Amino acid sequence: MRPLFIAGNWKMNPNTEADAVALAEAVKAGVGQDHAVRVALCPPSVYLHRLDSALSNSPIGVGAQNMHPEPSGAYTGELSAAMLVDVGCTHVILGHSERRHGLGETDAFINRKLHAALKAGLIPILCIGETLEEREQGRTEAVVASQLDGSLDGLEAEPMAGVVLAYEPVWAIGTGRTATPEQAQEVHAFIRGRLAEKFSEAIAARVVIQYGGSVKADNAADLLARPDIDGALVGGASLKAPGFLGIIEAARAVTRAGKG
Repeated sequence: MRPLFIAGNWKMNPNTEADAVALAEAVKAGVGQDHAVRVALCPPSVYLHRLDSALSNSPIGVGAQNMHPEPSGAYTGELSAAMLVDVGCTHVILGHSERRHGLGETDAFINRKLHAALKAGLIPILCIGETLEEREQGRTEAVVASQLDGSLDGLEAEPMAGVVLAYEPVWAIGTGRTATPEQAQEVHAFIRGRLAEKFSEAIAARVVIQYGGSVKADNAADLLARPDIDGALVGGASLKAPGFLGIIEAARAVTRAGKG
């Protein structure tokens, strides 16, 4: 069984450094030194350095929500992979739908970021997923395959094993709608099969594939118990420590019980 990985994407929240540190410390206290489930927090970039300090002596990783593919240069407002590493980042979210659809990021641009992140030693959390219109048109697999192929272009097999994928159906992000465990498992299994075709069965079996989209403490266990769902990329529910810790506890329970 692959280790389950729960990551909190705080997006543009909270509004103060004090609140960010307090949230991180509450999660740290709840996680303790338990390494059974991998955990990471991805705050706004202005809080990254403070969270690295707040989470010291903790197994919790720190992730950025984005990065630029170039190592330096005239890119106003952007951050490089080296900068993220310097402030303590272990992970970086790439290709989130809010950047793909809201800011027009292409698979080719995301692919450049992916290679830069891996070169810098960061663990990429690569997001893929279809819109409601695409699902209703029966195009889920085609869209997901296209995003995978474009975003992973040029990647060798062994580095692929270190990439985390996050299947996030766009229609379930922040809407309160969640893919059923069956729907989510179906797409996760398709993704793993695609990886087996592109790389190998052995590599596909090692890749962690998270689910994202209105994950909460009360639905996490059913999702995480599915054979190809290896964790969750959590949005709104990661902004309150009790709810986020509830998801982590659900992951721990699945880890203890194993998957049938």
